[in-house]
Amino acid sequence: MGVGILLTVCIVGVVFGIGVQCFAQSVTFDQSYVITGGTNDHVKILDGGLTVQLVLDQASASGFESKNKYLFGHISMNIKLVPDDSAGTVTAFYMSSDSPNHDELDFEFLGNSSGQPYILQTNVFANGIGDREQRIYLWFDPTANFYNYSILWNPEQVIFQVDDIPVRVFKNNAALGLAYPSSQAMRIYSSLWNGDSWATRGGLQKLNWTHAPFIATYEDFSVDACQWSDGSVCATSNGWWNQLNFHALDSKSQSQLEWVQQNYMVYDYCTDTKRFSTTPPECSQKN
Repeated sequence: MGVGILLTVCIVGVVFGIGVQCFAQSVTFDQSYVITGGTNDHVKILDGGLTVQLVLDQASASGFESKNKYLFGHISMNIKLVPDDSAGTVTAFYMSSDSPNHDELDFEFLGNSSGQPYILQTNVFANGIGDREQRIYLWFDPTANFYNYSILWNPEQVIFQVDDIPVRVFKNNAALGLAYPSSQAMRIYSSLWNGDSWATRGGLQKLNWTHAPFIATYEDFSVDACQWSDGSVCATSNGWWNQLNFHALDSKSQSQLEWVQQNYMVYDYCTDTKRFSTTPPECSQKN
């Protein structure tokens, strides 16, 4: 990273500490990410690295991951999802740590038959415990244009956003004795793969390989987060995502979240009494 970029970051108010590199920049794919699944035929780097396509066919799935790990911050990606008959496909954009008792923050886009709404599934793992799925219908056609999907993560809460509209909040409920993703640095991942055992109508509708290749397209590989290294002080850095006004939703964001939940939510683990005989304790907490 060049000195000029570091100086630009200092201007926006990020303070550097030992073991910490916090930055906000628009970068090419190769600067921040590496291919982890598929071959160059399945991960296509276009426009000098400003655009990337993940390809799924019968030969291979595909994916990429960030070169660095992060602990708290804001990650985002502009994605145009698989068009037309994408039933059985899963496009994932997420953060995950490495350990067995891992932390993970998930966007999973579940493919559909032509003309049906796309389902966005979110999930949170903390200390290896997940099973916190929520699903919403997207209120637009995510295959027609690029839309922005982002995660704001700080010691107090995780906010999943679609075009800056919050669609889910997961709070730090340590007072309830619950684990929260606060100590394990995570890489950023994305993948396109065959999930037809569960993704569309509970696995009843399978992937139609005659419609392959399936393609998801990505732009904007910027990261605004605290880069982890030994001795990191990310939890106490004063990056903008750690400021007090991001410890809870403001009234406008709360109204937007309620609009999404009331009009587009199709599954919430908090109300699934078949899976959970006792309501998970975090479900009683207001966002």
